[in-house]
Amino acid sequence: MVYEIKIYGNESLRTMAEPVQEITPEILEVLNNMVETMHNVNGVGLAAPQVGIAKRMFVIDIGDGIVRKIINPELIELSDIIENEEEGCLSVPGIYKAVKRSVTVKIKYLNEKGEEVIEEGTDLLGRAFQHEYDHLEGILFVDKISPVAKRMVSKKLQLLKKEFGKN
Repeated sequence: MVYEIKIYGNESLRTMAEPVQEITPEILEVLNNMVETMHNVNGVGLAAPQVGIAKRMFVIDIGDGIVRKIINPELIELSDIIENEEEGCLSVPGIYKAVKRSVTVKIKYLNEKGEEVIEEGTDLLGRAFQHEYDHLEGILFVDKISPVAKRMVSKKLQLLKKEFGKN
């Protein structure tokens, strides 16, 4: 099942996600639907709040042959090396701006089998981990762009909020 992706201005994108208490068949179905939704729109990652579900989980597929289903993630280490690379977001369509993020991140999470995984991600995977983790905290990439870039996209953001904010 393909979910409707919530767009900038929708309050679910600003809600702090709650931990998953138990990996149930319903949680697994939601994760599978999130993967289907992400693939349907050619995304790299999708967090539960983006589909209106306030749970600490997200999915990532960077094209490396591994579809990651990540439950209750914790960022345990961020490298001091920072890159300023362009990002976009399925919930902020049509806007792409540079965001400063650590090049390497170490993350701990539960996979869909309930197994604890510690994984290090660099480059696109590391960026995706950080981007999707931010969604669980109610943070969008446009919150992290430079003040000049924010001014450049402020009209687009207001239009998105006006048009889609209630969806």
